[in-house]
Amino acid sequence: MSDFRFPRGFRRQIRTLPVAPGISQDFSGIEARRYTWLPMTYQHEPARVRPDGALSAKMSGLARRDTKPEMELRRVLHRRGLRFRVQLKVPGNRRRTIDIAFTRARLAVYVDGCFWHGCPDHHHLPRTNSEWWQWKVELIRRRDASTDAELRSAGWEVLRFWEHTNPEDAASAVVRTYEARVRDAASTSSGPR
Repeated sequence: MSDFRFPRGFRRQIRTLPVAPGISQDFSGIEARRYTWLPMTYQHEPARVRPDGALSAKMSGLARRDTKPEMELRRVLHRRGLRFRVQLKVPGNRRRTIDIAFTRARLAVYVDGCFWHGCPDHHHLPRTNSEWWQWKVELIRRRDASTDAELRSAGWEVLRFWEHTNPEDAASAVVRTYEARVRDAASTSSGPR
């Protein structure tokens, strides 16, 4: 028997992935409210050749927020008079964030990178570890779908744009959706009592 103990305050957590909406199930003492959860372990992760130190440092240094396409869209939205929150936590899931959030209209806007999110037009798998990269991108796509489902169940509208989308076009779509949601919210709240 081992004398190993987890440090104080450290909780072991099982990484999970939602697979079916609307079903509640107890899994290893974790109550899942909106989804049936399956354990997402790395046992099924495909084998891969570990990258060298230089490549690993390069990939670790890539921006996770405030990317160039995201900043361009935010500038255009700001020029058009819209105010928003940046990197707002997803309601009910503190581990995920919304790139651009309009809290009054409950509108979430994401700018997805072509490589990481698997753009159908521009995504190309690397030759090295292609099976692993395919697995990784599919995992990200499922996480995106899960996040969208969580937001929609909380009453949010979700808009996703690829990084190559023209910022002016994306901003026009955001403005139309924002104005429609604010108008709908105002008409339902000022209706007959």
